[in-house]
Amino acid sequence: METVTLQNQNLSPNFIGAWIINPLSICDDLIQYFEENPKKQNAGATSFGLRLDSKNSVDITIQPRDLKLQSHDIFDRYFKSLFSCYEDYVVQWPFLKTFAEKVQIGSFNLQRYHQGQHFQAIHTERRGLDSLHRIFAWMTYLNDVDVKDGGATLFSHYDLEIQPRKGLTLIWPAEWTHAHKGSLLKANSKYIVTGWMHFPHESTSASAG
Repeated sequence: METVTLQNQNLSPNFIGAWIINPLSICDDLIQYFEENPKKQNAGATSFGLRLDSKNSVDITIQPRDLKLQSHDIFDRYFKSLFSCYEDYVVQWPFLKTFAEKVQIGSFNLQRYHQGQHFQAIHTERRGLDSLHRIFAWMTYLNDVDVKDGGATLFSHYDLEIQPRKGLTLIWPAEWTHAHKGSLLKANSKYIVTGWMHFPHESTSASAG
């Protein structure tokens, strides 16, 4: 067997889109929502259930039907900003217009990590038939985390570490090519909002595009 290097192989992009949402006050409002709703907070779970050795966080899971509640208007404002990011992503990659110009968002999570916590398992967002509908993952960091405090997101195949920055929003393919993990938070707290964009199949989902 002989390994073949394709022309311009090293110039391949990573397909991770990045933006700063506006206004940044959305981030403060989402953190406030999290802290004002302790009864909705639960230990963070993975697709395999509660496994603190893989994911150690505190989450609030929001269902699409909850978005109609008046108390959840902050999410409507957030998704308007997120969908603007996705529209720009489609402009960057026009092929998406042929099959993914319109996507939906199902349930999603607000997450808080305290000192000593992180999503330590390298994972991908599409890993079985139950997640086959996912096209992209998305995440917005809700506060700054100093580099000395850890908390970065590591995309292992690209040797790419992204330090949390308030308002920084990422969209990336849900495939195994974008396996990632969170580095240990050494001090203070880290807040994010995160979820998935998928093929339309639920009338109760929020729509983009």
